[in-house]
Amino acid sequence: MGKMKWEKSSDKMKQVLARAMEGVDSEERQMFGYPVHFIRGNMFSGLFGDSLFIRLPESRRDDLDPLEPMPGRPMKAYSVIPRKIYSNRGSFAKIVSEAAAYARSLPEKKKTRSPKK
Repeated sequence: MGKMKWEKSSDKMKQVLARAMEGVDSEERQMFGYPVHFIRGNMFSGLFGDSLFIRLPESRRDDLDPLEPMPGRPMKAYSVIPRKIYSNRGSFAKIVSEAAAYARSLPEKKKTRSPKK
């Protein structure tokens, strides 16, 4: 099977994510070359290409499309935020705050070390 080519996140979307994370106590990391944010070791927000995703409780995912990094393989716990929400500061801040609160409610994940080869 050939190597998948993923599109890079645009500078504009990186700015949208950075603005969304202002005031959120989270840790930014890179995953597969994309900026993602963690709270208590749990990934809760980030970019995949130019899609901004968040992690919400199952009861809140119905209205949103799941993150699907590979066709036919959705990450059901993560939802893509529709672009129309970015321009509505109140709605955008509310959904990001909800995702952060959900991440804080999850059991803390400790970093695991890879075994040395």
